[in-house]
Amino acid sequence: MLLSSLASGAAMFSGCVSSSSQSSTQLVWGRRGFSEGRFIKPRAITISPDDELFVVDTTGRIQVFDVDGNYRRGWKTPETENGRPTGLAIQASAGPDATSNLLVADTHYYRTLTYTLEGELRVEKQLGGTSGHAPGEFAFVTDAVCDEQGCFYIGEYGDSDRIQKFDPNRNFLTQWGGTGDQHGQFVRPQSLVVHEQVLWVADSCNHRIQCFDIREEKPRLIKVIGREGNAPGEFYYPYDLAFASDGTLVVCEFGNQRLQRLEPDGKWIASWGGPGFQPGQLYDPWGIVVDSKDRVHVLDSNNNRVQRLALFS
Repeated sequence: MLLSSLASGAAMFSGCVSSSSQSSTQLVWGRRGFSEGRFIKPRAITISPDDELFVVDTTGRIQVFDVDGNYRRGWKTPETENGRPTGLAIQASAGPDATSNLLVADTHYYRTLTYTLEGELRVEKQLGGTSGHAPGEFAFVTDAVCDEQGCFYIGEYGDSDRIQKFDPNRNFLTQWGGTGDQHGQFVRPQSLVVHEQVLWVADSCNHRIQCFDIREEKPRLIKVIGREGNAPGEFYYPYDLAFASDGTLVVCEFGNQRLQRLEPDGKWIASWGGPGFQPGQLYDPWGIVVDSKDRVHVLDSNNNRVQRLALFS
């Protein structure tokens, strides 16, 4: 169900919403259900260079929409009995003949799947599939991203809170992390983003973001942002992050039911959201993306919808 304006959607919800969050909300779309354009607790969102939104929910369906919430196509991951994916990312390729792919963190099958953006499964490009601690084996895969050189970075949690790096041919290169709260360790590295040769990691259960220089053979920790809390600049289960065109960072907090916008050094700029069901409020949000017009799309997971808002300040 597509709500074309905030006013048309407001009657569907009850409760209070701050004027600042409500005023910046541009669009609310989606509802609970199994048909096209509906969701059952969506778990991850990503955006293509052409501003197509890809959303996966707990049925294992991947649905594709335009930025106004209009359904375009969809498909389902091959297996869902063990669990469903919790991470999506676009593997963008450069050049006139380049084609982008969709990377799917198939969490409970210990692997990363690769699809074309039209939904064709590239079986030969699967990475992983075996549970274990050895290089190329995985615990529960959280996210998979690719850098400008074509190298892959895959996060995992459970028995192995670590990140593994692979070359463009999917050969193992290195790994780092381990379960713990010391700098360089992780407890559920839920979301990964490569930005300007730095890997940004939402270290969710440590309530912080860790940043690694990936130009070196062994990625080096260069910055840690945030700590547990609900004050500006603090986090409570940060689950996703994205960058605006001006280099500012937008963080999605599952626990605090809000978004925060920060300078790259962690300086707080603004917050948006709060718990609830109205437009401008969130219920266990899992993901965010920023489109080419600097509009933020937040995956309002337990409200089974997506909200679009202007970049808030």
